[in-house]
Amino acid sequence: MLSRFMSGSIRNLEREYNCTVRLLDDSEYTCTIQRDAKGQYLFDLICHHLNLLEKDYFGIRYVDPDKQRHWLGFTKCIAKQMKSQPPFTMCLRVKFYPPDPAALKEEITRYLVFLQIKRDLYHGRLLCKTSDAAMLAAYILQAEVGDYDPGKHPEGYSSKFQFFPKHSEKLERRISDIHKTELIGQTPEESELNFLQKAQELETYGVDPHPCKDVSGNPAFLAFTPFGFTVLQGNRRVHFLNWDEVTKLKFEAKTFHIYANQKEDKKIILTYFAPTPEACKHLWKCGVENQAFYKLDKSSQVRTVSSSNLFFKGSRFRYSGRVAKEVMEQRLVWYPVGAVLPSPTDGELYTSPSWRVKHTLAPLHTQQLQSFTVDIDRAGLSLLMCVTTRYSTQMAGLPDPDKAYSWTEKYAQ
Repeated sequence: MLSRFMSGSIRNLEREYNCTVRLLDDSEYTCTIQRDAKGQYLFDLICHHLNLLEKDYFGIRYVDPDKQRHWLGFTKCIAKQMKSQPPFTMCLRVKFYPPDPAALKEEITRYLVFLQIKRDLYHGRLLCKTSDAAMLAAYILQAEVGDYDPGKHPEGYSSKFQFFPKHSEKLERRISDIHKTELIGQTPEESELNFLQKAQELETYGVDPHPCKDVSGNPAFLAFTPFGFTVLQGNRRVHFLNWDEVTKLKFEAKTFHIYANQKEDKKIILTYFAPTPEACKHLWKCGVENQAFYKLDKSSQVRTVSSSNLFFKGSRFRYSGRVAKEVMEQRLVWYPVGAVLPSPTDGELYTSPSWRVKHTLAPLHTQQLQSFTVDIDRAGLSLLMCVTTRYSTQMAGLPDPDKAYSWTEKYAQ
């Protein structure tokens, strides 16, 4: 009732809150957003800040007061997803690891994935042999400091870098030896790409482990990778099912089931127990999203799934977004301001410099269009077409009013 007597500025403060997102280089991006803003709005702000076009691989992660991790839902209101009061703190992380990092089209995307895997290596998620660990660390060293220079790099120089949770002096010497002798002349970009290609070959590439226990009570870590479902116990991979073999993912309370069909129509069910029902639900949702992203050919094939064998019982969830095959088939087509843009086709992404940054017009389907406008940008250099879909608002530079309107009209039909 008292809200009627509050000043407009106070009411505005109630409708807004601050949000800080920690980026992969450990810098922070802080913004003020409306209380009813959805996750997609915040994600678009971050991608705009980073000039990130290949954004389908990334997500925003947060931790609730019970220390349970979550991925921010892009179609839902941010404030309603959080179990704490603002200001909110979240993290930008790789959510879906690229099956082939070398195929990424933009340098900024490769760099962000490099930072994520570098983080995985340090936190012990990317498990590997000592020889592979030394090679990966040497690539990081080359990317950070360039070629070995005796005048700049005294004895023990590599010890200033933290590549792993812990390592021996012998491994440290091996890292330095590789850096001194095998990587001379590699640019930071080349070293980062070589690092990605080496990491992609490892069994634990893309592993984001979920702690569980098997039916015997033994600790295990479950994870979803670009290639399938994996179970780790200790430092060994004890189970692996590729995405074509996985048929269903179910959970009830703390119990998680994976249904699969293997060779010769052999059907198996793997059962694991999560620490809490909330952790189990998070595990299930991650599995559903990863299965849809990596297994399906088109996002139009995505269906709502139920956590129970009875559709009307339990939780229901639907992945929203493009799938890996659509992302990898997408072509980035660059046009300077003033260029004539041809009619778009499926799989093409149009970009144009405007307002001194790159804006994106992603492939759209007619049923996703909600509105579009054409206007002059602030610099007066080109026309700006703003397309609003059910997912986000995106923009592209267009050359002149006649071509802009004809192009827009043809696209909307």
